[in-house]
Amino acid sequence: MQKEDLEDIKEACRVMHEGGVILYPTDTIWGIGCDATNEEAVRRVYRIKQRADSKAMLVLVDSAVKVDFYVQDVPEVAWDLIELADKPLTIIYSGARNLAPNLLAADGSVGIRVTNEEFSKRLCQQFRKAIVSTSANVSGQPSPGCFAEISEDIRSAVDYVVKARRDEPGGAKPSGIIKLGEGGLVQVIRP
Repeated sequence: MQKEDLEDIKEACRVMHEGGVILYPTDTIWGIGCDATNEEAVRRVYRIKQRADSKAMLVLVDSAVKVDFYVQDVPEVAWDLIELADKPLTIIYSGARNLAPNLLAADGSVGIRVTNEEFSKRLCQQFRKAIVSTSANVSGQPSPGCFAEISEDIRSAVDYVVKARRDEPGGAKPSGIIKLGEGGLVQVIRP
């Protein structure tokens, strides 16, 4: 990782520690992010996206070990899914904990993705907490496939725009989503 990327990560972490909102590249598409434990920061993300706070947002973590901290009882199958996933995979877990309450779905669940992409993984490691990751668009609009497709409204609404990976071409896609239910029920939400 280059020195300028490390400086970028340091500044993004500083902004999130102060309750700010960032725009950053993830293992899928560009995301709007903040400290997933800060209720006011999460509220700002909902406002930026013009999205009802009844629609939960997912969080990124840098390792499977962190999932245990944010979920009361991780089903055994989750560990296999995380290990065997060959593309970014968001898993929705019941019994979320240690996160901002307004981040969770009405049933108390949360979507968590373990990122393996270098920049977002390092960002999560440095921040040492889960980071909100929601597509960098107004709710209902198409998700941007690259930085150039992010509207000026979104760019100007956040407190910090990460400099890394802005030049990458389009074509990025959202993650797959699987919901784990009671009794080992596995539901594919988005392949």
